[in-house]
Amino acid sequence: MGLLELFITACMPVLNMLLVTGVGSFLATDSAGILGKEARKHLNYVVFYVFNPALIATYLAKTITMESLAKLWFMPVNVFFTFIFGLILGWIVIKVTGAPLKLRGLILGCCSAGNLGNIFLIIIPALCKEKGSPFGTPDVCQTYGLAYSSLSLAIGAVFLWTGAYNIIRANSNVTEGDGSSPITQTKVLVSGGTRCADSEDNRDRVDECTLPLISNRTKTKVPLMERAKGFVSSVSGAIDLRKLFAPSTIGVIIGFIIGGIPLIRNALIGDDAPLRVLRESGELIGGAAVPSVTLIMGGNLITGMRGRASVPPSVIAGVAVVRFVLLPLVGTALVNAAVRYGVIRPDPLYQFVLLLQYAVPPAMNIGTITQLFGVGESECSVIFVWVYALASVAVTMWSAFFMWTLS
Repeated sequence: MGLLELFITACMPVLNMLLVTGVGSFLATDSAGILGKEARKHLNYVVFYVFNPALIATYLAKTITMESLAKLWFMPVNVFFTFIFGLILGWIVIKVTGAPLKLRGLILGCCSAGNLGNIFLIIIPALCKEKGSPFGTPDVCQTYGLAYSSLSLAIGAVFLWTGAYNIIRANSNVTEGDGSSPITQTKVLVSGGTRCADSEDNRDRVDECTLPLISNRTKTKVPLMERAKGFVSSVSGAIDLRKLFAPSTIGVIIGFIIGGIPLIRNALIGDDAPLRVLRESGELIGGAAVPSVTLIMGGNLITGMRGRASVPPSVIAGVAVVRFVLLPLVGTALVNAAVRYGVIRPDPLYQFVLLLQYAVPPAMNIGTITQLFGVGESECSVIFVWVYALASVAVTMWSAFFMWTLS
């Protein structure tokens, strides 16, 4: 099959995504007035807490078992590589462009967390239906394609809501005015009860006031259990486990539990399952995740097109080069090396999913995260306008190239 025919085949799923995005952009305009800023914010919360967890849990429960998971062990490793190499390249973009502090978390998130879920659920089934697809019969292709897409969605959600989520959260305390972190001054008491202050009498004692008061403390032996409790408390406070286990991560855990335990799986999965109504309800709710996130992205792009935020062109170009040039080249080399040395089985559809994980635009839920924290929303929209505009061409070209190499 020729490269041109493969390019036309790869265009169809991308056009599907662009059409839904266009509808979201129209609904967010002033003339429509349906998907305004507040509406997108509330819909984001529904997607974050309801739609995404239901989608991930139901797709994983249906398509992933312990046997299939053992055969697909390389996919979590592959997603880990996309995240790590994206972080490294994003850090290089920050250093080269001299990006302001308030944009650094957003840049790292856009470079490291790709759209490993929703875009696969759109592209893979559409590719399987096309006549020029090199992945076999449509039914078999769609069955395995949904399994691969579900696992990619689940693993991508883990890295997005534990990695990129906490990176953006850590940078959300930066002030928007000058990009510098707020500084707090703490008054301490030195020996004798004297309070340090910025007076003429105390300026000579600034070192005494600012240095840790180690010399004034009596060393006491702390029991081992107390030190262990203190360490666990400090670590849990720093990591913030409630945010680490985001709803989508909980959906991943539930999906693995249902799919991995035969007793629960038989009770929920299948046309004759006694509790199939629960699975069908989850599918009904989760089915709203992809169109909702795509509509929200279209609405967010309107903010970027209106130019309400200033993002250096070098930052936009850096994110685009990382996502559409450098990462796909790295991924091609890694996946081909894994196939050559027998690390993964030579399945064209499986290899295609692994390769495409390096060539997708940033995760759409990064816009959800910025809206949840109320930081970098406009800047994220500006970056997404340009990156997703380029994605319509870049994803199509890389998809056609990957299918050409695998056919």
